[in-house]
Amino acid sequence: MKKVLLVAAAAISMGSFSVQASGEAMYNNLGCSGCHGAGGNSMVPSYPSLAGKDAGWIFDQIKAFQDGSRVDPTMNAMAPMAAGHEQAIADFLSGK
Repeated sequence: MKKVLLVAAAAISMGSFSVQASGEAMYNNLGCSGCHGAGGNSMVPSYPSLAGKDAGWIFDQIKAFQDGSRVDPTMNAMAPMAAGHEQAIADFLSGK
């Protein structure tokens, strides 16, 4: 229930953000920074840094975790919450 409320609140609050800001808002509101670090710069070796990676690659990874073609228990649970915002998150991270 908490996850649903968090996603709904993030989606509602994003109406006036630019694409870059909406990607940043989604990244932070969904808790991605908890593992992948502020702005995609992970401080933990087991969690990859995503800052500066190709937006297409990031988008594809999120989609792969969503559809189960890439398997990681944490990411398979987290990625569906980004539905509809994959490109904004990817664009945000690639621009870091």
